[in-house]
Order: sequence, then C-alpha cells, then structure tokens
Amino acid sequence: MSRAIRLYEHGGADRLQWEEYPLAPPGPGEVLIRQSAVGLNYIDIYVRTGLYPSALPTGLGNEAAGVVAAVGRKVRGFKVGDRVAYYLASAGAYAEQRVLSADELIKLPRDISDEQAAAIMLKGLTAWFLVRQTYRVKRGDVVLLPAAAGGVGLILSQWARALGARVIGVVGRADKVALAKQHGCNQVLVGYEDMAAKVRSYTKGKGVDVVYDGVGKDTFMAALDCLKPRHLMVSFGNASGAVPPVAPLELTRRGSLFLTRPTAGHYLADAKSRRQGARELFALIRRGKIRVRIGQRFALREAARAHVELESRRTTGSTVLLP
Repeated sequence: MSRAIRLYEHGGADRLQWEEYPLAPPGPGEVLIRQSAVGLNYIDIYVRTGLYPSALPTGLGNEAAGVVAAVGRKVRGFKVGDRVAYYLASAGAYAEQRVLSADELIKLPRDISDEQAAAIMLKGLTAWFLVRQTYRVKRGDVVLLPAAAGGVGLILSQWARALGARVIGVVGRADKVALAKQHGCNQVLVGYEDMAAKVRSYTKGKGVDVVYDGVGKDTFMAALDCLKPRHLMVSFGNASGAVPPVAPLELTRRGSLFLTRPTAGHYLADAKSRRQGARELFALIRRGKIRVRIGQRFALREAARAHVELESRRTTGSTVLLP
C-alpha cells in the first residue's frame, strides 16, 4: 500500500483527499520510485478547479524526485538506489510511491538535490522551452516578465539574463523586489497598474522584444501594449484567470504583433526533449547561472494548505511537498 492525494470532484482545496491505495509491483520496463519530494505548480490548481478538464477521480502533480526502490524486467540504465526525477504530462505525482516507465526518468547528478529536482523539473523545463524554443532569447533582447518572483519567473529571469538579455520583472508586492533582482531582473516594477506606461518609460518608448506572461487575465492586454511592433507575446499561464477571447485586430492595432499560447504538453512531449532541457538546466545550475529558490515546504498530506497559499499569491519561488 501507498498513500496519495486524490481528487473526486472539482472545486476548492478542500476537495483534495489523502488516502491509501494498492500499488502493483513494477512490470517489464518499469521501476518503482520511493518519492522524496514533489513539485507544486499552478497547473495543479487548474486541474483541481476544472479549468483544465480531466477525468475523475484523478491524482495531481506532474513532477517529483526520489530513489529507485525496485525494477521490473527488461529495465536498462537504472538500478535500485539510483536517484531520479521526472516531469510527466499525466498527473499523479502527489504520492509516496509510483510505478513508472523507466524511459520517462532522468537520472540526477550528485550535485542536484532531490528537493531541487522536484522544484525545477516542470518549472525549469518550462523556462527552457520558453527561452530556447518558443522565442530564442539572444544578447541585447529586452524581456518583460510579469510574476517575476514566482517559481517559473525566478528561473526564467536568470536564464534570460545568462543569455545576455535585459530583464524587466513585475511583482505584486514591494517585498518581492529584492528577490526578483537577486534572480536576474535588471529592473523590477511593483504592481500591475499602469504596467505598460512604466515599461514604455523604462525602455524610452521602444517597448520590449518578448513578453513571457504567466499571470493571464489581469496583465494580458497591458502586456500587449509593452511590445515593440512585430514582436511576440507568450501567454503561458492563467494565475489570475483565463484570458478572454481576443480579436486578431487587437494585434494589428498594437503593431502587427505575434501571439502564442505554448504548453509543456507540446514542447516536452517526449523523453528526448525533456532530457535535452534537463541537461542544459543542470549545466546552468552547476555553473551558478541559475539558483533554485525553494520558498516553501509542506508535508504532502497538507497539499490543500499549499494550494491555498499558492492561490493567494503568498508564495515565492518554488514550493515542494514532502511525502
């Protein structure tokens, strides 16, 4: 038997249930993982509330780290005792133990801790595909990053800075300014009111090359007004709610802008992509270019409390759940 968080109906954090369930031994090509740390992400809230439809009942969570406790037949490259981590599009990481295909796992280097790995597999790989695939950030670019003190924000800002960009971060409260500056932002704006005017003033009227917006409804239109003509709006999250429908002419009026709504499910759809992103991510951490900040830790059974804190925007950096 193992224990996990399960969801039987969509709604508030009180819908999360902590329960026991039977766990089958690993089959051919599979391994049993004893998990030591699980990552918390906003996508977990989207699944819980039903914004992202899913069949019920379901587990939650897409990233975790732990130790291989048993291996099935025909498993190559992994043995009992190996430290591993994963990001999977299918939910279920909120668990003490899991049986997964060995092909989905990433072996952890000695200098990457289990908690670091659980905190960065989804957020770090999201930052990877945003700055290396969706829009390839280059030296001299000006990047606008709302929610710069969030889990993805702290990693993405450091990565963009390492690539030679100038990063303008936006945070919701003044007490987050120092944190954002310590993690790659050249300039940090407080509050989302008049964001476009502030960005235009800072860039001397030119605007920015790319916006990476994980906030959604509250910042979307203002973020469009921050862009240079013919440049790119990357809307990758809905922390404040889903973006309402947008008429294509709104992009024309603001300078023939480009708009994309990427998702990890497409950019990280195969193990090869995830491993490539992880190699680049681990290398930057090893070189000190990216520092992983774990701002909060909760027991896995307290996942509901962690959801409330995340939704209330009282968290900074990454949050990990500890089985």
